[in-house]
Amino acid sequence: MSQATIPGQIVYEVNVEVDVALAQAYRGWMDTYVREMVSLPGFLGAHIHNVLVPAPPAGMHAMCVQFVLRDTASLDLYLREHAMRFRVSSHQHFGDRARITRRVMRYTNSLTPDP
Repeated sequence: MSQATIPGQIVYEVNVEVDVALAQAYRGWMDTYVREMVSLPGFLGAHIHNVLVPAPPAGMHAMCVQFVLRDTASLDLYLREHAMRFRVSSHQHFGDRARITRRVMRYTNSLTPDP
């Protein structure tokens, strides 16, 4: 991300378990989805991860996207005006072969080693 996370910002986390046979296609779709999302008002950036632990169920691949938003108003705007479009697109492309959960967190602070 190009901007440092500041206390009070919102982390919107999307966790996906997708059929291994669809993992590459889902990742391609996800890259487009993430680029579009981070261009929306209030989105500051995103991190995409492959989940290692806990291991996904057999035959599944797990990914996690953590979006950083300016504030809860930005998240509320996304949920009200844009979320359904992305959710419908995912379902149209991948149906029930992708399981998605979401979490919302408020960033508080980071700790780094002493110099």
